[in-house]
Amino acid sequence: MSAPLNVNFSLERNAFGQLVLIDANGIRHEGVTPVRANPISAPLEGIALMSTEGHEVAWIELLAWVPAPLRALIEEELSTREFMPEIQRLNKVSSFATPSTWEVETDRGTASFVLKGEEDIRRLPGGILLIADAHGIQFMIRQLSALDRHSRKLLDRFL
Repeated sequence: MSAPLNVNFSLERNAFGQLVLIDANGIRHEGVTPVRANPISAPLEGIALMSTEGHEVAWIELLAWVPAPLRALIEEELSTREFMPEIQRLNKVSSFATPSTWEVETDRGTASFVLKGEEDIRRLPGGILLIADAHGIQFMIRQLSALDRHSRKLLDRFL
């Protein structure tokens, strides 16, 4: 899936650790922030590099087309900004009435959170579920069918 991409900018970090984009005209844009257009459904497609004023200074159609050194900087910056653990298993639910405490295994380790109400579970296209805990942290279940039987049984009580 490699296609030629005419990258007309370069990226580096300044002394404060911020991303700096140098455009084709040599203009430095300090503190740029990568923003995904579709962070859940297409995380590797459509990434804007935004200035501190909120203006798009570069657009990346497909991250795979960006040269590896630039891609590494963008991915590193995205990982520091985005925190959405992906639930891989539900171990225990304190109650089938809300609020309830959930104990789960995620791609980032074991977690425990409080689900305030069933309305905090949102269905997205493609079978994706977003679950917001009492503190506003979003947990994701990318594919319901990939969960084990016990996890699906617990989750079914809330859907």
